[in-house]
Amino acid sequence: MRLVSSSGWPDVVAVVGGGRMGSGIAEAFVAGGLTVRIADAGPELSTEARQRVIDRARSQVAAGLIDAELIHRAERVTACDSIAAATSGAELVLEAVAEAIEVKHAVLAEIEQAIAEDAVIATNTSSLPVEQLAETLHRPTRFLGMHWFNPPEWTPGVEVVAAPGTDPAVVERVVAFLRKLGKAPAVVRASVGFVANRLQMALLCEAARCVEDGIATPEEIDEVARSSFGFRLPFFGPFQIADMAGLDVYAAVMQQHRDGLGERFFVPDLLRDRVERGETGTSSGAGLYAYEAGEPERLLGERDARYAALAQLLERLPPQRFTPRSGP
Repeated sequence: MRLVSSSGWPDVVAVVGGGRMGSGIAEAFVAGGLTVRIADAGPELSTEARQRVIDRARSQVAAGLIDAELIHRAERVTACDSIAAATSGAELVLEAVAEAIEVKHAVLAEIEQAIAEDAVIATNTSSLPVEQLAETLHRPTRFLGMHWFNPPEWTPGVEVVAAPGTDPAVVERVVAFLRKLGKAPAVVRASVGFVANRLQMALLCEAARCVEDGIATPEEIDEVARSSFGFRLPFFGPFQIADMAGLDVYAAVMQQHRDGLGERFFVPDLLRDRVERGETGTSSGAGLYAYEAGEPERLLGERDARYAALAQLLERLPPQRFTPRSGP
């Protein structure tokens, strides 16, 4: 999270739902210099939500994570007695209520009744169908998903989820806005779990199988994930990592998993086709990414520099201490 000055759309935002995610998103908006209003299920809960934003800011300032100016900005958040009061005049409304489609339908309908015709409505949902959430709206063209990750004030990624009826211009405005906040938005199509949760759930399911099969404990599996492929992920995604390792190597390993563990593993056509064409990644000059002359060498040098910097940072940080849990 970084303190930035707001310039351009929007200047006034409303957050409806002030729980863990809603208050964190509100704090990110506060850090962006925006005028922020927050509303929950009633006046008392709205006041508590505002205080939650202030308390988060105070704890982070006390920890030396951000400048004290954030506290003053957080104190300017307005707790509103109703959704109508919070959203009236807001140019962007972020709904962050419970992950229940009937609850979101009711709240979204109430938001739409209160806002201006050119205001944008976004829903923070982890996996609910955005196209179904849009069904309650009379003007779904200005509605989209904005999937933040916990803790939202620190995590850069935000999935911008366009429903089938979303105006592409709305998507562009939201992406530009998130970038001004210092976020790293990615536009994805509406689908179950979008992208991040499909990847996270696949990883957790396989980790659980490793425990159930007696291969390793949860603590050992966490250490493997953190210190091996997880070490690379702050810098590169799975496709670029595969290119650097070699798609032919990955295809062979995937086939071994298929042979030994069954059909939940397979060699995707996306990899198989490229390997058959000799496009095996950085070593061949083409893979899942296209590389210009000299670019593979530059990328590998950049990789080594980033990994070395992260290794040095981890050495300076105190070790994490958790109490292992014995038994299942």
